[in-house]
Amino acid sequence: MSDFNKDSRNRRITDKQIEPAQRIKRLPPYLFGRLNALKLAKRQSGADIIDLGMGNPSDRAPQVVIDKLCEAAQDRRNHRYSASRGIKGLRKEIANKYERKWGVQLDPETEVLACIGSKEGFSHLCLAMLGPGDTTIVPEPTFPIHNYGVVLAGANVISVPLGCDQKFIDNIAMVCENLYPKPKLLILNYPHNPTAMTVEPGFFEPVVDLAKRLGIAVIHDFAYGETCFDGYKAPSFLSVKGAKDIGVEFTTMSKPYNMAGFRIGFAAGNRDMLEYLATIKGYYDYGIFQAVQIAGIIAVRDCEADIDTQNQKYQSRRDVVCEGLVRIGWEVEKPRATMFVWAKVPEEHLGGKGTIDYAVDLMEHAEVSVAPGRAFGENGEGYMRIALVENEQRLRQAIRNISRFVQQKPIRRKPIKKS
Repeated sequence: MSDFNKDSRNRRITDKQIEPAQRIKRLPPYLFGRLNALKLAKRQSGADIIDLGMGNPSDRAPQVVIDKLCEAAQDRRNHRYSASRGIKGLRKEIANKYERKWGVQLDPETEVLACIGSKEGFSHLCLAMLGPGDTTIVPEPTFPIHNYGVVLAGANVISVPLGCDQKFIDNIAMVCENLYPKPKLLILNYPHNPTAMTVEPGFFEPVVDLAKRLGIAVIHDFAYGETCFDGYKAPSFLSVKGAKDIGVEFTTMSKPYNMAGFRIGFAAGNRDMLEYLATIKGYYDYGIFQAVQIAGIIAVRDCEADIDTQNQKYQSRRDVVCEGLVRIGWEVEKPRATMFVWAKVPEEHLGGKGTIDYAVDLMEHAEVSVAPGRAFGENGEGYMRIALVENEQRLRQAIRNISRFVQQKPIRRKPIKKS
């Protein structure tokens, strides 16, 4: 065989596309990836992008937590594999916190489990409970993993418009009663990401009644349960009588303690669902670095005041953003919780564009990165999610930049001082 023919044959073999699994093909393009790539390119070209697109806390964890992490990392015993459920001391502190803060009694042995962030725990619980032919009800707009965790498990998503009242619960009941086979899971998330919608304590009672009557399980994402303002206290799903019989709740240390990079969260509630999750995790991971878990004990036990201090920061930032956007003409309702502002963009500002293209324009011409509402589902179109992760000075600058873009004026930059 000639060298040319050999090369052609090899090229045909190596050029053949390697196919991903069907679960990957079912995923739509990750819209945030496009925006992140543009943000990186703009920064590499010298642009000072103000990044309000991701709920990534920019403030530091409490000093006592950092000190304990450093101390624990020096202990060689903590360098070994840990328990995938989480160390006993940490699970016990979470149980104590639930009783102290929400009046919920939990058995730390069977009703609390540590996760590598709540996102990992949620995804693996979907994998443990769902498969082809199963369906899950997910209110929309929604945090993307609430959809894609279901899809990656091979199941189907039934979207319903998001709400916080009896009409919303009646809508879910109608779907369950008229769908065959009936949905296996209901995903809830209050305080809500991206809309910052909140609920009152009585909201979850008919949810529990509905789940018991129809035989469906509930997963409640409570990631922003402690990030609250103006005296509002977010209710825990587990505080309702009977909630542990039909569901679990996910919490995280990322937001209240500024420990996002530590990757530590928790699932609590129904012991059977937690056992399913523990089974999956037993195959996939060896638990969280033990020094991080020990630092987590200190955070849960000793840093309640730090949560209050952080919430004051977010509340002040919220006021800056909301007041600024109202001046521009955007429709905003001050949120009572989360680290986000959900703002409706006037049609005349969009100029016929969708929010994804408008978010690109804001990054290109206003040097501000925000999350387009369409990235959270069709019901998010027309809105932008602004994360309160920068200081007040930077937030005011972001508002000025957006305002100038709306008025079609160039951005004013401070001159760079020559050394």
